[in-house]
Amino acid sequence: MGASLLDKLWDRAEWERFYAYKTHLACPKAYAKRLRTLIDSGQYEEVCLALREGAEPPLPRRAVISKLYSQKKRVVYTYPEPLGSVLKLLTYLMLRMYDGAFSENLYSFRPGTSARDAVLRLKAACAGGEMWAYKADISNYFNSLPVDRLLKSLKALLKGDPELYAFLERLLLEPGVLWGGRILQEEKGIMAGTPQSAFFANLYLSELDRAFACEGAPYARYSDDIIVFAKDKEEALARAERIRAFLAGAGLSMNPDKQQLFAPGEGWTFLGFCCKKDAVDIAKASVDKLKGKMRRKMRALMRWQKRNGLSGDRAARAFIRVFNKKLLESPDDNELSWAKWYFPTINTDQSLHLIDSYAQECLRYLISGTRSKARFNVRYEDLKALGYRSLVHEYYAGRRLKEQ
Repeated sequence: MGASLLDKLWDRAEWERFYAYKTHLACPKAYAKRLRTLIDSGQYEEVCLALREGAEPPLPRRAVISKLYSQKKRVVYTYPEPLGSVLKLLTYLMLRMYDGAFSENLYSFRPGTSARDAVLRLKAACAGGEMWAYKADISNYFNSLPVDRLLKSLKALLKGDPELYAFLERLLLEPGVLWGGRILQEEKGIMAGTPQSAFFANLYLSELDRAFACEGAPYARYSDDIIVFAKDKEEALARAERIRAFLAGAGLSMNPDKQQLFAPGEGWTFLGFCCKKDAVDIAKASVDKLKGKMRRKMRALMRWQKRNGLSGDRAARAFIRVFNKKLLESPDDNELSWAKWYFPTINTDQSLHLIDSYAQECLRYLISGTRSKARFNVRYEDLKALGYRSLVHEYYAGRRLKEQ
């Protein structure tokens, strides 16, 4: 029996490469510090030894969080440290070891591939917008994915590494989760939020990806988001039906509110981007979600301000801190910030102007307490003095830095 990929979890050099990769990204300093401590202390060796000796890993913890920039809730799972970091390294290794198993039209969680690649390649392939397009979104993909079906594909892929397969099978088949100090038994799919779920999400629909790749159809998948192009409406509808049938056969359901058919010339949206002719901008739905988040935060801060007799400046500073962090800083060690997601791909500042304008309106209302013309007594310089950072300014500053 050959060496298992699990053996690499003991290798200090692999940890150093992983650390260099994470810190090269927009990784929060706090996480980088924790990872550095884990590596230097050798704590990961204790986890690896326990796993090698067959010890049961700790149960994942269940949490319900708000989806980014919306009021919708989602269930996520996390493993305690240091197991969480060990699984992150394992996923990092798996995504590289088995990348050849995936088609080029899959763009999620792959080394050297990004949402930017997906959008720009599709834009180039769809004949200047003169094609029909169908976009689909899978409902609750990660947590509803049928594990028994996934295991068949996983076993075939990892036939040369039965030790790795056995470990991943044990994680997937464990029914217990920690929730509010209690142990629950539940169906949890591939557990959104856990590191290894990224690999499983890529693998499960790889047959669909390959089918469209073999046809040469302009198609892209990013985890649970799918888009395909066609020369006419009939072909687009036929391809849409194929996708729906495939997903139904895979035990998955569509999000009916997010299915869209785009006619030639009207533009298309994917991954929060809108492409129309030569312009790549932030999709209107994404802008509206962010504005809704700002509106709700503004109203909450206004109530807080009045309840505690605080100054408008203090409420405005709180608003600025929240959205500087949400938009310009990485929310977690494995997620891109809002700006890091959008800025490298868009080529117009139109939506950024709309968002900036709305944020400034919220701030002027918090400071002045009025929506009358008197709110304009709060100058832009006053907002900057409180820490406000314009998205338009940050976008062009990033472009200049990249050019240099």
